[in-house]
Amino acid sequence: MNIRKGNPEDMKGVLALIQELADFEKEPDAVVITEDDLIRDGFGTHPLFHVFVAEVANEIVGIALYYYRYSTWKGKTIHLEDLVVKQNMRGTGLGFALYSEVIKQGKKDKVRRIEWAVLDWNTPAIEFYKNSGAKVFDDWRVAQMDEEGIHYFLENKLK
Repeated sequence: MNIRKGNPEDMKGVLALIQELADFEKEPDAVVITEDDLIRDGFGTHPLFHVFVAEVANEIVGIALYYYRYSTWKGKTIHLEDLVVKQNMRGTGLGFALYSEVIKQGKKDKVRRIEWAVLDWNTPAIEFYKNSGAKVFDDWRVAQMDEEGIHYFLENKLK
């Protein structure tokens, strides 16, 4: 197993794991980004994300994709967007290795918090995070506005 920072050539494998995650989360049609989007957004002058990849036999079998945020309470933070391990590689320690790389990156960058979301029905992930020392909050709700909501707001609420 080799854990390293991802590069543009890895984005086909990264996209495949993003799709595998969408399938796991029962949202198989939700992924609209392309390999080109990932290359443009992750490797330009001002990258929007960073990614660690896990390789076994020259195949990408895991990813930890993250980006930097700013908290008005804490300052610079990391948001772990996706931690994905190929289904047949789960339970091998690969997820822990990727998770560890993100935490080490946070320490190196002197962030004051690393945060992410986890589905309430994903009990193995919740236990994994709790056992690592993370707090999993029950009282916070995630709010999102998708493209349809953005369109609705602009067309109906700004008049």
